[in-house]
Amino acid sequence: MTRVGLADTLAYRITAPNVAQRGVRRAASTRVGSRLLARHLPAMDRTVARLSRGRTTAIELLAGLPIIELTTTGRRSGARRLTQLVAIPHQESLALLGTNFGGPSTPTWALNLEANAAATVAFRHREVEVIARTATEAERAQVLATAATIYVGYPKYLTRISGRTVRIFVLEPCG
Repeated sequence: MTRVGLADTLAYRITAPNVAQRGVRRAASTRVGSRLLARHLPAMDRTVARLSRGRTTAIELLAGLPIIELTTTGRRSGARRLTQLVAIPHQESLALLGTNFGGPSTPTWALNLEANAAATVAFRHREVEVIARTATEAERAQVLATAATIYVGYPKYLTRISGRTVRIFVLEPCG
């Protein structure tokens, strides 16, 4: 029996960026670029996703990075919280890095997953219920190595983060 992983179920693929997308990735990995992204990207992505009827996002067009929608449960409010993220293919699954654009604080979505590991992942009209688990040390190394090949910003973000551990989660489909 062939096991189908989360990345395959969602048809989530990372493709090679074109010249312009590589330039956007380099610019986005700088301190100024990452601050601008952190502030403006979520609204831009929601707008482009709405206008394209879920077929693409701003960061996918600009940087060639596909975006998943992660829905978590708020650790304090209990409300459903939607976050758009780049997922890193890891073995047959997907991993998420809590870099917060290299910022000083842990992203809220990561804290929510630590409090309640049940979540939903959606990509282009496909949705899967998942359980998030903290990556093992060996998986952390693998995910970070893969992430560095996908987006030049991840290693730069890690050099700017101090005083906290970057959370890395592996998503596993329920059932």
